Amino acid sequence: MALYFANAADSLVPDALAGFARAHRGLVAYDAEHGFIRAVRPTAARRVGLVSGGGSGHEPLHIGFVGAGMLDAACPGLVFASPHNRQVFEASCAVAGEDGVLHIVKNYTGDKINFGIAAERLAHRGIPCARVVVDDDLASESESVAVGRRGTGATVLIEKILGAAADRGRGLESLAALGASLAERCRSIAVASRAHTLPATGLPAFELTPGLLEFGVGLHGERADRSVRQEPLRALVRRMTDAVLKSAGLGRGSWIIALVNGLGSTTRLELYAVLHELATALDRRGAVLARSLVGDFATSLDMRGFSLTLLAADTEVVELFDAPAATPAWSGQGDRRQELPRWNTTGRTPEPGFGASRSLSPPLSPN
Repeated sequence: MALYFANAADSLVPDALAGFARAHRGLVAYDAEHGFIRAVRPTAARRVGLVSGGGSGHEPLHIGFVGAGMLDAACPGLVFASPHNRQVFEASCAVAGEDGVLHIVKNYTGDKINFGIAAERLAHRGIPCARVVVDDDLASESESVAVGRRGTGATVLIEKILGAAADRGRGLESLAALGASLAERCRSIAVASRAHTLPATGLPAFELTPGLLEFGVGLHGERADRSVRQEPLRALVRRMTDAVLKSAGLGRGSWIIALVNGLGSTTRLELYAVLHELATALDRRGAVLARSLVGDFATSLDMRGFSLTLLAADTEVVELFDAPAATPAWSGQGDRRQELPRWNTTGRTPEPGFGASRSLSPPLSPN
């Protein structure tokens, strides 16, 4: 296994999971037999267990968000590969509440198939199960992409908000409806100046001409439909922000929770500069940055790049986002002392969904 420190190609993931559980033994446990990470202190008020998962190589997604206030279990597959339906089934049986289990699934074919098979097995066991599909990546928002938008950084925000809602005792149908609404409110876009390193060969997943950026790169290194010339950060972030706002139908007066996410090899120094430019771009559009996160949350091994995720928020969503959580990768993110921003000049309380935002906002201008 070139460049990667591992005992063998097939041992890196299980060895890493065992080490992860040792490092965070007060928060999570590793079921080595069935291949999933589980919270050791579930919230007593929960009626529904929350389970997510996907390929390894995106750490801290998903295992880093298992614990109080977020996921009850996560099922990691091999690098960039779906977890097996057996993992999902066993994890779901282990954490299901009196009202069943909710699967939070990124929109990839393998993930949907294996979570779907697990759901069928749960039905035979008599365990209620529902699914939330996360499909935020606007780079794959095309009729030519049969599966539709991919699931990327929005998964983190949705896991956090649904975790807080589950802690309030909400039932399966209510959580599934909230999750579907959140997924519709989220859009993301990612750029990269260098591909990730393939574990099997030690070579880049793709080559980029110096001075070019992959605009709309996928979380597994899927190539974008175009490369663009590298430009000053302000212009790049403005281009990305405008694309997300346009796709989401967001504009003046909209409340936004933003995720500035490193893809593996981008420094915090750069990511905080990205947030500054994002805030400036939102101010320019008249949108309100209600909350923000900066760091590595959903990576692509060692890819050099970053993604922006914007979630349309309202009072309830912000309150759920602010609720306490204790997981290996979530430790009081952001400043919880800040007051909720004023909605808009009319003083109206925001309503859920993109439709409400559109009705209260003027059309986006082309500049």
